[in-house]
Amino acid sequence: MWKRTSINQCLAEPRRAHYGGGLIVNPEFNRGTEGWTAFGQAAIREATSEEGNKYIVAHSRTNPLDSFSQKVQLEKGKLYSFSAWIQVSRGSDTVAAVFKTSDGKLIDAGKVLAKHGCWSLLKGGLAANFTSLAEILFESKNAEMEIWADSVSLQPFTKEQWRSHQDKSINKERKRKVRFQLTSANKTALEGAVVSVTQIKSDFPFGCGMNNYILTSTEYQNWFASRFKYTTFTNQMKWYSTEKIQGEENYTIADAMLQFCEKNGISVRGHNIFWDNPKQQPSWVKKLSPEELREAAAKRINSVTSRYAGKLIAWDVVNENLHFRFFEDNLGENASAEFYWIAHQLDPNTIMFLNEYNTIELAADKESNAVNYKKKIDEILSYPGNAGMSLGIGLQGHFSSDQPDIAYMRSVLDILGSTGLPIWLTEVDVDIGPNQSQYLEEILREAYAHPAVKGIISFSGPAIAGFKIMPLADKDFKNTPAGDVVDKLLAEWKSRALEATTDMKGFFEFSLFHGEYNLTVKHSVTHALTSISFKVTKHLPQRTTNVQIVD
Repeated sequence: MWKRTSINQCLAEPRRAHYGGGLIVNPEFNRGTEGWTAFGQAAIREATSEEGNKYIVAHSRTNPLDSFSQKVQLEKGKLYSFSAWIQVSRGSDTVAAVFKTSDGKLIDAGKVLAKHGCWSLLKGGLAANFTSLAEILFESKNAEMEIWADSVSLQPFTKEQWRSHQDKSINKERKRKVRFQLTSANKTALEGAVVSVTQIKSDFPFGCGMNNYILTSTEYQNWFASRFKYTTFTNQMKWYSTEKIQGEENYTIADAMLQFCEKNGISVRGHNIFWDNPKQQPSWVKKLSPEELREAAAKRINSVTSRYAGKLIAWDVVNENLHFRFFEDNLGENASAEFYWIAHQLDPNTIMFLNEYNTIELAADKESNAVNYKKKIDEILSYPGNAGMSLGIGLQGHFSSDQPDIAYMRSVLDILGSTGLPIWLTEVDVDIGPNQSQYLEEILREAYAHPAVKGIISFSGPAIAGFKIMPLADKDFKNTPAGDVVDKLLAEWKSRALEATTDMKGFFEFSLFHGEYNLTVKHSVTHALTSISFKVTKHLPQRTTNVQIVD
């Protein structure tokens, strides 16, 4: 179901339709325009490339939605994977796939930056929480362009099929078969030895937000340290927290929180150096002239980045710079890209992240869709000196109380994953509602199952610490339903204690989650115990590891 091939490529000829087109009639236009009709003011026709490939063209357009369309039946509870190969008649433009339901509602399902002269893959998805006849439409803001399409596909999946694929992907991406052979000192096979394997650390970063209440609450400290080894401070590293008054920096709280984390083996993401939202600046910053702002920003980035260089696993360098442009408006279009360059120079071994909301949460958000996200990545990496930077993709994951569209979420992860950059879900929560814990589990499973996702942080915690939207524990540190989900998945995504007996040739084999393990061998004759440590990674060679046991 994850078809990542050619997402980033613009091809001379389109590939075949995924799933043979699924529900789409005449997906590759081998029968002219059969099954397709003109929508709005557009006219449609069939066209043929020099190589003989047939495709459909929407021309004579006057409105963004003027295109070709086909009606399909959507069923409540099913998830739909959508794809199409798109080209435009000149230049380039963003083309969107839109579903128009029988009551007139328009649902965005995916976008692509289409170009003239080659074919680009539009990937999208839709989780149907309704049953309705719907029209598939294509939208381009530039109505003077023709829209061309080929190899259109809409494939339905039941929730059971979707979950089955998640489980298969988890087994492939997060686990590895390991095979050992035990031998005695004289190199003879050790038959009948009892082998016990215990996982001591997971290799996948799954963490939780943290605030300053942890400095004064032993219960909070114990609750956190017993569950999580990764965190992001909610506000304590932000500019408005460390320099409330111009020229008076105070890192006392952030320093103390970092000290607690270091003491307990908890890795920290730096959040954030700057925030591009004009409302989220220190109050005094809003009053500065552009030149004064440039000077203050230079002091800020040098101060915070140098202070924590080498102590963090990531930096959110410019938060939400797809939705907002405070620094661009005041310092110029390259403001964000320059900040990434400076941060990288000051802390070259730490991954520099973008961090945005609604990229996976809301297909209707025009600002932070996958197309615009990739444009921003290209903009940052093309800035002089940034080409070799370790860049990361931060997706906040603040979901509403509505049914999450995990089909659309998957398509975005596919698109952004095709960049090869690590993806983290950085601030996951679900708004208050009757299905909060169910939706949280759906989101976390989808993220963990995707091969491009390299870490997850839930922006939540105990209610007593002020986490109101999605507390994981109540005021007495007893689990909430959301807390139960997190604990369940932490346990599920960790290998349980396993035991086996070696065969006549001394072999045993386990399928284990990536991470660090202790292995204990009880000798079949002497009953002596031998212990070793080993690590399982995605790139562990598929070979037998020989362990020699001293009698």
